[in-house]
Amino acid sequence: MKLLIVDDDFISRSIVHEVASTFGKCDIAVGGKEAIQACKAAWAANAPYDTILLDICMPEMDGLNVLRRIRSIETECSPDQESKSKIIMTTAKKMTECFVAACFEGGASGYIAKPVTHFHLKAQLV
Repeated sequence: MKLLIVDDDFISRSIVHEVASTFGKCDIAVGGKEAIQACKAAWAANAPYDTILLDICMPEMDGLNVLRRIRSIETECSPDQESKSKIIMTTAKKMTECFVAACFEGGASGYIAKPVTHFHLKAQLV
């Protein structure tokens, strides 16, 4: 499995990497712009990510905007729904139902409250 971890916080990113690396090869993006570049490069190499763990609260570009951009890139690259990444939103903050709903409406596949654990990630991946 090929995963992309998107998180601006070093400690959170490290914890998510430790957990996610048990499921496959992990790339890291420190923010939204890096995540979008990584997704474009993966599609250009015909090797899109299977799963993206995307932090919601980031400076410059929040996770919801990144989610929308990634889904747009995927639509441009392949109309096939099967080839799209599973995008799991993560956050340390308690999110309102409206915001979580907006993530799913934007194309999120799942949601995990931090800290991300092996148990919770495995539940989202199956």
